[in-house]
Amino acid sequence: MVTPLAQLEQYTLKRPQEVVLIEASVDGELDQILIFKGFSSSLVRSTAFDPDVPVLPAQAEILNIDVLVGPYDPAQPHYIQQGLTWETMQPRLQTAGIAFPS
Repeated sequence: MVTPLAQLEQYTLKRPQEVVLIEASVDGELDQILIFKGFSSSLVRSTAFDPDVPVLPAQAEILNIDVLVGPYDPAQPHYIQQGLTWETMQPRLQTAGIAFPS
């Protein structure tokens, strides 16, 4: 099964000029995950060196997705779209040719 995180990583590979910033709930704690050019990193928790260890656990709930112009500058973020949900992000994924699990 392709995870939402894997789909968003694929999206940033196809759109290397964009950054995806996710706000998620992981075991009741908020986390922010930045995805750029296919790589994910937590801005709140430590990120494993092993790329096979998912940054976003399967039980995590995606609360908010922002799409920004890359590279990401937290002092001056340039938003393309803000406040997307997983459902409202799907048209952007489809436009980029990202397949969805059935």
